[in-house]
Amino acid sequence: QVQPVESGGGLVQPGGSLRLSCAASGRLFSIDAVGWYRQAPGKEREWVAIITRDGGTTNYAGAVKGRFTISRDNAKMMVYLQMNSLKPEDTAVYYCYVPGINWGQGTQVTVSS
Repeated sequence: QVQPVESGGGLVQPGGSLRLSCAASGRLFSIDAVGWYRQAPGKEREWVAIITRDGGTTNYAGAVKGRFTISRDNAKMMVYLQMNSLKPEDTAVYYCYVPGINWGQGTQVTVSS
């Protein structure tokens, strides 16, 4: 495939959880960092999380720190985002970032009471 395929989004109540998955391919997947971005309507795409090649280091945007966890499985060429304690402000289309390939279609996350 030439772009990531994100899945796992949906409608969730505030305080709920979702686990996003990204199936990816590309020469750089296993030798570079990958991450997650999100984009709310009318806003720029913003960085959410990143994880190093071997998964040893992760970093998060301040807005999600302590609530989201990024992970990866290089053998399966997958990246995940576990989202807990979701807030309405987390509502956005979530995209995984894989160096060297295009953005995927994303997966919609809607947090609403």
